Amino acid sequence: MITAGIDALLPLSLLEAVRGVDTPIDHLDTEVVPELQNKRFGLSDTVYAQIRRYADTRRKGQRVPLDEVVALARLIGRRPDAEQVFRAAGRHLARQAYGALPGATRAMARGLPALVSRPIALRGVRRVAERYFDGTVRRLGDSIILSVPAAVTADAAPGPAAAAFYEAGLRELLQQLTGHDAAVQLVKFAARDAGISEWRAEWRAPAA
Repeated sequence: MITAGIDALLPLSLLEAVRGVDTPIDHLDTEVVPELQNKRFGLSDTVYAQIRRYADTRRKGQRVPLDEVVALARLIGRRPDAEQVFRAAGRHLARQAYGALPGATRAMARGLPALVSRPIALRGVRRVAERYFDGTVRRLGDSIILSVPAAVTADAAPGPAAAAFYEAGLRELLQQLTGHDAAVQLVKFAARDAGISEWRAEWRAPAA
């Protein structure tokens, strides 16, 4: 497992989600964006600069210090809409990670019969989990289990909000790889120094 820092896509996804949530949808609001920049963190020059920095770090194949990413997650965790942001970040990471998989893997995972495509898709899930979540994925009957020894968001927010990042990420990744929406359930969510966090997802292919 990769342990030297965090893949830059993870903090990049967190900030992209903050920017997306804080960007006004109403066209009237967009006319006063300069005024909103002081009120919405996601529209600030600081976030824009950090997004560019993480994007550059990712292009160079470098990783981000763990403490820096944990601090970012905690900052997001103090927001009243933290769960919304974490879910958006998980989906963003999954889409980007899926796009980074080899084209042949993506084509076979979506285009071949389940008997052949499911093992290919599972390898893709494992690859993404190891690289971006610093976790592992194992098959357990009709389910797969994502295990993350020290979840970056574990101490970021109370309740299910912080766990939503990994839940949404795994669900979106399975949707991208298999073309089917699989239910994802939180099994346990542990503090960073208190053990392994786990999520269970449906893996049985739907009937033809």
